[in-house]
Amino acid sequence: MQDAFFKNVSGVIHVGANIGQEIDQYENFNLDVVWVEPIPEVFEKLIKNLFNHPKQRAFKYLLTEVDDKEVEFKITNNGVSSSILDLGKHIEIWPDVHYEKSIFLKSTTLPTLLKRENIDIKKYQALVMDTQGSELLILKGAEDILKNFLYIKTEAPDFESYVGCCLIEDISTYLASFGFREISRTKFAQSKEGGSYYDVVYERNL
Repeated sequence: MQDAFFKNVSGVIHVGANIGQEIDQYENFNLDVVWVEPIPEVFEKLIKNLFNHPKQRAFKYLLTEVDDKEVEFKITNNGVSSSILDLGKHIEIWPDVHYEKSIFLKSTTLPTLLKRENIDIKKYQALVMDTQGSELLILKGAEDILKNFLYIKTEAPDFESYVGCCLIEDISTYLASFGFREISRTKFAQSKEGGSYYDVVYERNL
């Protein structure tokens, strides 16, 4: 089971929350959860979905590698493919997905979020990311605290789904320098041209 590692941690930080599709899963593992979601109207739905889940909290931030930079965030018609990046070969798997509008948001790094919200990083040993191509930027912005995580799970492609997006090999190379190794890779989508999307789990060597 790919997500069995959750039984080894007490908390998770989930960046790219959307409406919290994994709320019940995290509840089943009795985890403390910090959800991070940047889109205002999506964030409001997330807050409603977290009602009666006192161990799970949500924060409205756009995470990147820098603080206080104005970023154009592009919102798609399907509600789950929104990104700071332009669509690339994403159309090869999801031809009906397109951008409908943009909003401008101030970026924040994960360490700054934790400091502003008085969140104790020691309670959260797992980091989950699903941010449509900007995952490596988030990791670079969080390099000072990566040693606090035992596991990192991310969605990542092996092709340029978004223009300039990070690929699995980029994330693996970066995390290796912090002592992380890949322990699981699960394909969940593939194009006719051969590009694939995966959920990848990394574990830090102790």
